[in-house]
Amino acid sequence: MIARSWIAKTCLGALLMLAPVTAASGQAPISTLDRIVETGTLRIGYSADSAPFSYLDADDSIIGYSIDLCGRVAERLQQQLGLAELKIAYVRRTTSDRVALLKNGDIDIECVASTNNAERRNSVAFSYPHFMTAVQFVALKAGGLRAVADLKGRTVTSTSGTTVISSLNAISRERGLSIAVMSTPDHETGFDLMATGRVSAFVMDGILLAAMAANATDPGQYILSSDALGPPEPYGFMLRRDDAAFVDAVNAALFEIYTEGEIEPIYEKWFMQPVPPHGVNLHFPMSEALAAAFATPVVVGD
Repeated sequence: MIARSWIAKTCLGALLMLAPVTAASGQAPISTLDRIVETGTLRIGYSADSAPFSYLDADDSIIGYSIDLCGRVAERLQQQLGLAELKIAYVRRTTSDRVALLKNGDIDIECVASTNNAERRNSVAFSYPHFMTAVQFVALKAGGLRAVADLKGRTVTSTSGTTVISSLNAISRERGLSIAVMSTPDHETGFDLMATGRVSAFVMDGILLAAMAANATDPGQYILSSDALGPPEPYGFMLRRDDAAFVDAVNAALFEIYTEGEIEPIYEKWFMQPVPPHGVNLHFPMSEALAAAFATPVVVGD
């Protein structure tokens, strides 16, 4: 433990001495670490409807697993930068504008539940993984839909700005399922269309579907698909690709959190205990794959 902590802190201290990285677009040099020192503020992108990762409580407080983790990251950045105080400015983002907000510098880090895949890595950088999940669908139990094959000829919905829609269309073509896909601006709208019978299913990351169904007025009405559209993929915090020093600083902070025993109680709090606003317990134990990712953090795609 001591050796790992010393390595992480030493590496992070060295990173702070690096020169600012110039954006590939030819814009003025961007250094998030320099800007944080200058303003004393870290700008975090959050979601209002991605429980249990990032969402609003009954009193509109911004809470969640990802929010807690980024709070711990902020504490370590404050220490390493020698700041007496580091304020957090929360900026609401949607699935459609999150990449633009990062590129424009409106947020420094997106602390929600974004899948780290090759397509997204063309536009943004990712931190070490903080979760893993596969794409499934949720449907009304009375409808009798259980597996992806049952969606043949059906109309389903998914959230715009996600990679789920392209994956769903690809599977529909490959399997000859003729699935009609309707995009929605947010998760809540997609779930509501399914819940009111206007579409057959809502397709999204399994953990998000489980949380939405569990927090619904009558959870017993809904069922998650028995299979997935593909293998589990990692979630990571999204960061700008043109600021390697900040990416490395965030990962150095996460390295300490993951390897020094902090991650387990945070995970337990959000996935194995009752959480706001309805006191629902997801009973979602940490998978072996995720535990391994925490024990030996690696940036997916490197």
